[in-house]
Amino acid sequence: MTAVRSLVFVLWLYLSMALFAVGLSPALLLPHRYAMGVIRGWARFCLFGLRWIAGVKVEFRGLEHRPTGAALIAGKHQSMLDVIAPFAILPDNCFIMKKELRPLPFFGWFAWKTGMIAVDRSAHSKALKEMVKQARTRFAEGRQILIFPEGTRTPLDASPDYKPGIAALYRDLDCPCVPMATNSGVHWPAHGFRRYPGTVVYEFLPAIPAGLKRAEFMAQLEERIEGASGALLPAPGPDSWRC
Repeated sequence: MTAVRSLVFVLWLYLSMALFAVGLSPALLLPHRYAMGVIRGWARFCLFGLRWIAGVKVEFRGLEHRPTGAALIAGKHQSMLDVIAPFAILPDNCFIMKKELRPLPFFGWFAWKTGMIAVDRSAHSKALKEMVKQARTRFAEGRQILIFPEGTRTPLDASPDYKPGIAALYRDLDCPCVPMATNSGVHWPAHGFRRYPGTVVYEFLPAIPAGLKRAEFMAQLEERIEGASGALLPAPGPDSWRC
């Protein structure tokens, strides 16, 4: 039954993406907030389907720490859902994406229209400078910049590998950083089509203050995100982690 429900949800997910992108594409000709409204509406529609088709509820915690103005957010990345869910709760979210996704029809167009930060990861130091430059612009616009410090989705049992991009943004923007923990990989694994019933939690943690030395900041960030994300995982057992 889980496999059938998962397959139905995946079909529903991509069909809804196409319907929203094509049917509401005129928003691309309007000011930024209309295109962002399309993305936000689709994200909430996605969470609705995830709950009622696949039996996966999404819960947001620590809302007292959720930023509403210009902010830097660093999140644990276990699932594709991590890119979708924040749009349902943040007023003007802007995430850092692979530049290769920019040319894609509709998805790439909406990403361009809403000012998502596209990075060519093969360019290394040049990419880092370009990311910081774009982030500075988005921050000045009052956006909430979301970055996944590990750079890619990681299975539940993988060791954390935090990249230097988050440290560069933290230093250049000279602002607090809000960590965001999750257990999304338990119910929407990094790979495969199965979705497992239960509750996905996104938890905003108290902000790490601005001005820390790089090593201290990175240590605090990893400790907080990994500790809080680990606390959301089920107790160890034969069926606890599905990778």
